[in-house]
Amino acid sequence: METRLKSSLHSVKRWQLRGSDYEPRSDTCFSTWTPLNNRTSNLQLYEERMNLVFHWFDLWSDKQRKHFLQSLLTRCTNSQLKFCRDLLNETVPVTRVDFTVVLPRFLSLYVMSFLTPRDLCNAAQVSWHWRILAEQDCLWAGRCIRRGWFLPYTPAEKEFGAWKTHYVSCVSTLDWLTPREAAEQYGTLNQQNTRTTEEEEEKRKERRIRQMIRDKLQEEKSLSMRTRRAWGSYSKPEVVRGGSTQTGRTSAGKTLSSWSSSLCLSLDKQQSMTVAECVERVQASSSFRERLNKASGALSSFIYRPAPQHRVSPIHHTGPALLLLISNRIPAYELVLSGVIAGVIVVLYDHRGTLSALLTQVKGAMSGQSIQRLGLLAPGGTEEVQLLHRSSLSERTLLTPEHREFWETLCGWVVPAEEGGGIDIFCPLATSVSGVTLVQNLSTLTGLEVRTPMGLATGGFQSILSEWSDGRVSTGLSNQEPAAPALQYMFENVLLDWCRQAQWMEEALRDLRGRLGSQLQRVSLQARGRALGHFLREKICLEELPVSKDLSEALVEGITALSRQEETRPLEFLVAFLTKWMEKGGSESSLEEKSRNEADDSSRRCSSLIAKLPQTVLDWRGAVARDLHHSECLYLGSLSAVLKVYQEPLTAAMNSNRAILSYADIQIIFSPVTQILELNSVFQVDLQSRLQQWSAEQCVGDVFVKMCSSLRVYTNYLNNYPTALRTIDKCREIKPTFRAFLKTVDRTLATHMLSLQELLLCPVLRIQQYVTLLQALSLHTHPGHPDHTHLSSALNTMLHYREFTDKLKRNSERETLMEETQQMIQGCPNLSEGNRQLIITQDAALLRSPDEQIPDSLRTFEHVSDVGLFLFNDALVLTRRNVHHTPFTLTHRSTHTFLASVALTSLAVREITHTRYVCHAFLLEGPFRSWACATERGEERDHFLSLLRSTIDAALTAHQ
Repeated sequence: METRLKSSLHSVKRWQLRGSDYEPRSDTCFSTWTPLNNRTSNLQLYEERMNLVFHWFDLWSDKQRKHFLQSLLTRCTNSQLKFCRDLLNETVPVTRVDFTVVLPRFLSLYVMSFLTPRDLCNAAQVSWHWRILAEQDCLWAGRCIRRGWFLPYTPAEKEFGAWKTHYVSCVSTLDWLTPREAAEQYGTLNQQNTRTTEEEEEKRKERRIRQMIRDKLQEEKSLSMRTRRAWGSYSKPEVVRGGSTQTGRTSAGKTLSSWSSSLCLSLDKQQSMTVAECVERVQASSSFRERLNKASGALSSFIYRPAPQHRVSPIHHTGPALLLLISNRIPAYELVLSGVIAGVIVVLYDHRGTLSALLTQVKGAMSGQSIQRLGLLAPGGTEEVQLLHRSSLSERTLLTPEHREFWETLCGWVVPAEEGGGIDIFCPLATSVSGVTLVQNLSTLTGLEVRTPMGLATGGFQSILSEWSDGRVSTGLSNQEPAAPALQYMFENVLLDWCRQAQWMEEALRDLRGRLGSQLQRVSLQARGRALGHFLREKICLEELPVSKDLSEALVEGITALSRQEETRPLEFLVAFLTKWMEKGGSESSLEEKSRNEADDSSRRCSSLIAKLPQTVLDWRGAVARDLHHSECLYLGSLSAVLKVYQEPLTAAMNSNRAILSYADIQIIFSPVTQILELNSVFQVDLQSRLQQWSAEQCVGDVFVKMCSSLRVYTNYLNNYPTALRTIDKCREIKPTFRAFLKTVDRTLATHMLSLQELLLCPVLRIQQYVTLLQALSLHTHPGHPDHTHLSSALNTMLHYREFTDKLKRNSERETLMEETQQMIQGCPNLSEGNRQLIITQDAALLRSPDEQIPDSLRTFEHVSDVGLFLFNDALVLTRRNVHHTPFTLTHRSTHTFLASVALTSLAVREITHTRYVCHAFLLEGPFRSWACATERGEERDHFLSLLRSTIDAALTAHQ
């Protein structure tokens, strides 16, 4: 009974099969019994049950069938599952398969290499696997290189899709037109271009303007012939004033020419007028022209004094002028330009240029005038002068063909030595043996007197204020030697301030140049134009001024003299000047004599203000040793101020549980300073003991050698110096108490009016001062002196430390410049790779020509966009420059977007001929693409192309 009940639970009831077409053939199908020993019964029962399951399977839904198959397959073994797989492959054969999954990776990439760039972009949208394959660099690098599009860097190992991104960026910036758009813009062979009509209209307009000018000139000439006075009517007043009519006319003619060009430039910039219209306005009225000639002398110094490169010589100066070459690499050169004496021709040149470009600039500034003396103010030391970035003047490089040709050509414009011609170099070359040899060789090469400072006053550029050496050659020269040669070029007060504060002012001016450097020249031209117009119309009213000729000339001379002086009471000065004019007849010679006397007085005052060193004629070593001790005391005072004013209060605050800085930050900032102070205190005591017993045989070199043996302290300081500055900046930003502390103690009398960052710079500057003083001691120490060996050893050690400091400084400046350039260019790849360096940045206009087959002399160009050219030592990066003007102000800012990059080894440069359609243009030709660019000025183009060609030659040499 119990067995029958259990079997009924797993059997199928008859009533469940009612209504179906299933009719069992035996009663075994309703039983769970399986005959294992009877094979025939087992097969019969298996078939009956399988038919039953199939019947149920037909009655189930799709979801139930799938669930049943899944449950059934989970009960199968591996061999049974493989059988199912093979059966399914035979029943449902595979007709489509992803070849990237079946084929190896290199074969998939080979197949995709036949696709076009657009097809590759479409393939990247299929799946992530296809995108990884379609954006491989091996597929896109060849397409970019064939078109001349080079990455300015090498992609990293795990960087993905760099070449595709570069290709898309280059293609998106291409300028292309459909045939219909090109026909509408440029016309066709059967249809004349509308631009031809505009050009003809411009030509006709210029012809009408020229004809109007000729008619005006003819009318004025006829009027002057009818109304001219009798001959000799002005002879008596000219004799009384001591001048000649011919000289006055010549001077007036020159002044009119310069003023007309200035007026045209100002009007062209402010009112967009043509040159012909400017000339027409200037020459429209004869009375205005006469009065303009009279006032030109009064305003020439006021208008042209801010322009250093085009300084006009004094009106009455007829002899040779002085020429001063100033490198823009010297710190705070703007202050030097403001203090140049009137009559000195100043050439401010770019230190990144070439010697040939510098000669061209000097020749243009001289205008065929001879030079009395040549001054050179450039950065340098005691052994060389850093004339240019890649061309320094030293004993080794002077006799090279390039330098020899440069100095022979430049000194050929200087008057002979018998007439007082010479060269003044503002670097203390007379301090070292190599510098003295350089001066002698240069004097022999040029045949001129070469003078340099002795370098006995340390600190910044104060060596210029010391005594100067006499570099006369053996030819017959005068024995007269001015007390302060530098005062022949610059005023006394400006020179003193610049020499003492140049290093600190450079930090303030560097940010100003970076932000407003591109706008200073344009603002200067606009300011001069506005000042000129305001002065003529509002102040003088030349057209309505009914004064006699004598009074107008007196006022002109008075205003000219006033502009050359720094008077706090100008009205009283004019009254005194007019009184002297009435008494002496206003002779020009008396004015010149007065100006010369004032210059002599200023020279004597400056020479009296220069600090006198306690020295004798023969004891040069004692003078240098005393200056060394004096400067060492000042140096220790600066280091002591760091510890007393900063470290001690911060340490006391930390000990009183009111810490401003943590112990670790204090150690990072001040620990190296403490070690340097201990070392130099011992050095100062030893040096003082030697000076107290000073004699001709006294030695100080061994004291230097003792200090040099412990210079590891300076090495640690130099390596830790950037970290200390970053720590100060970080703590100043995140800790308000430290910010308040710095605001309280910075730039006080206790800190010598310096900040903490400026005081930490003193050890870096002190190394250069040690080199200068050691070179001076070695120069004035006889080789047989017992101190000569120690001095030579100490000098070599200090020279190595100076090179180490310069290397750290160059690396820091290069990293900072590359970071700023990287942030400036939007969408630019990584630029900081290897030894890449930025050479120059140039703004230009991107041009486009409708037909490249037309000759250059007839080809027209249109301005497509503004670009920026970033020249590196291995590549040229082109950017699209967008100018954004600030509302309600005159300032603007520029943004750069990455456009293209070309390797210098595959770049060619060609100048485009200057025509009426284009000027200052050049062509950059890559392997498969070219860019036509133009600069605003010819000097900018010449300078950029000179640097570009030299960089390309250097890149090709390094590549070979």
